[in-house]
This record gives sequence, structure tokens and C-alpha cells, in this order.
Amino acid sequence: MAKLGPCGVLHHAVAMAPKLKLHMPPRTAPLRSKHSTLSFQCTAAATTITTTTSSVSQADDEGSGFDFGQYMASKAGAVNDALDRALPLRQPELLLESMRYSLLAGGKRVRPVLALAACELVGGDEAAAAPVACAVEMVHAMSLVHDDLPCMDDDALRRGRPTNHVAFGVSTALLAGDALLALAFEHVARSYAGGGVPSERVLRAVGELGNAVGAEGLAAGQVVDLASEGATVELATLEYIHVHKTARLLEAAAVCGAIVGGGTNEEIESIRRYARCIGLLFQVVDDVLDVTSTSQQLGKTAGKDLAADKATYPKLMGIDGASAYAAELVACAEAELDRFEGGREAPLRHLARFIAYRHS
Repeated sequence: MAKLGPCGVLHHAVAMAPKLKLHMPPRTAPLRSKHSTLSFQCTAAATTITTTTSSVSQADDEGSGFDFGQYMASKAGAVNDALDRALPLRQPELLLESMRYSLLAGGKRVRPVLALAACELVGGDEAAAAPVACAVEMVHAMSLVHDDLPCMDDDALRRGRPTNHVAFGVSTALLAGDALLALAFEHVARSYAGGGVPSERVLRAVGELGNAVGAEGLAAGQVVDLASEGATVELATLEYIHVHKTARLLEAAAVCGAIVGGGTNEEIESIRRYARCIGLLFQVVDDVLDVTSTSQQLGKTAGKDLAADKATYPKLMGIDGASAYAAELVACAEAELDRFEGGREAPLRHLARFIAYRHS
């Protein structure tokens, strides 16, 4: 039996609804909660999350003396520059243009910022985490390209413009996604080849990222998501989907940053639990925004999950229930940061709130 952490978050929660009959045996006991399948034991007060408040409270920023907006802008800018350098336009131009179209399309860069902040949290230097930060964003870009394909979610809008397969064709988009995935691991290998980070840390980070993409991560979540369309889905299955499809890559981003930064096993696992919470939080808020915002506000097609008859947190729990669950996730994520001192946890604490209160 896997052990529960302070917030009751397991490393790999697996809980399948029997109606799917996918024959995937659980690796650990299912998670339990009054709102979902997660069990929370933290005592931090949980204030109901709404989608009408500002992304990050100005009073909170002023009170802490930490400028989160500036932090995010600085880190995202550095990541954008690094990604641009990592993928210059070359032959074959069509493929590279397609790859750059999605990789450099902007976005909040939450995953690479997670990697950088986690590295700094355990006392590492930002430069040590830059390669894994870029690699995680390459994997994320791949997942969006593939997720939008006609054989998957069949979406025509992403980040306010046509999806990759609409702009370049299905075949090119498929290959661009494949190439981005390959580039992620090539980038890590080449960037760390010169030393600076011990090889055992690099290998551990590579294993973490690979696990997050494959049959215990993104791919698992996606196949169960597709199999669940139009079916009666319970909260356990919904959580399985989003632990794997959404939370696992966010978790890997933070864990990889902590690994290359030289964190202890205890620090890494605490950061893992933090990231698992905000990974689920990201999806809960996404589901709420899908039914409360417009396509223009989101930069992608609003109401798509509802139209596809997909299970979502608001559908199964109601808007109020989903908002209350989001508040639990924020509280438990922040509780995992209490072991860290010196103010280095401020970026991750603010990032949890940013995800909770975002509008797109």
C-alpha cells in the first residue's frame, strides 16, 4: 500500500470505472475525498475559488513583497528565448515551421517555470534546470498538437489561432508532434553533455520525463479520456484521466527541476505532491472555465467538452463543488511548501494561486 503524504496525495493514483473494461490493474489504492477521489488532511482554510477574482491578488503580492507578475514574465521570456534557439528554422522547412508554430505560440509557460522554480527552491541554479524546462515545454507542445488532431479532440482553435493540423495539415502536424517529442530528449542529452549537472541526476530526470509521457502518463490519460466519451463516468475515472493527462506532466516538470537542482529525496517527494495538487487544480479550473468563459476569452473553443459529452468536474460535482475542490487543492499544495524556508518557496506558492484564479 502506498503511503499518504501530508495532503493525502499518492504518487500514482489509479482508479478505473469498471464500465470502461480497459483491464488496467491499479498500482495503488484509489484516492478518496468528500469532493473527489482525493483525501485531504491539511488544516489550511479553503476559500471558495471563483472565476471573477483577479489572477493573483494584488494585496497578496504587496503583502509578501514578491512581484509574481515580474517573476513569471522574466522566466517566460528566458524560456521563450531558449526555445527559439533550440529550434532554429532549417530544412525541411515545412516540418520545422510546423514545430515552431506550436512551440513558440506563447502561452503561460507554467511547466517550464515550475521546473525553474523547483530547482531554485532546493538551492539549485536556474541554469541547471533550463534544459529540462525547455524539454517539458516541447513535450507539452507535442501533446497539444496531437490532442487537437481529428482522431483525438478534433479542435480547430488553440491559443487564439488555428490549430497545427488546420494550419499545416494532419500529416505534417502528426510528424511535428513526433519530432517535438524526440527533440525534447535530444535537447536534454546535448545540453547536459558538457557537464555541470551530475549524470545520475540527468538520467533520473530523463526517466521521470519519459514516464510522464508514456503508458503511465499522458498516453494513459488520453486513451481513457477517449474511451470515456459518451459513457457514464465516475469521479474515480475522471481523476485517473486528469492525474495522467494533465497533472503528470506538471508533476514531472517540478520534479525534474528539483532533481537537477540537487534536492534531497524528501524535498523531491514534497515537491511532487505539491505539483500533483496544482496539476489537478489546473484541470479543475480548466473545466470550470470551459463552461463559464467564451472562446475569445479562452483562446480555444469553449464548451467543447460539453459538446463532446465528456465528463468534467463541473458536470459531476457542479460549479460550486468544483470550486470547493479547487480550494482544497490550493490549500494542500501550499501546505507542502511549509517545509521550505528562506522565501524560496514564494514563486511556487504564488503559482498555485495564479493557476486557481486564472481566466484562460
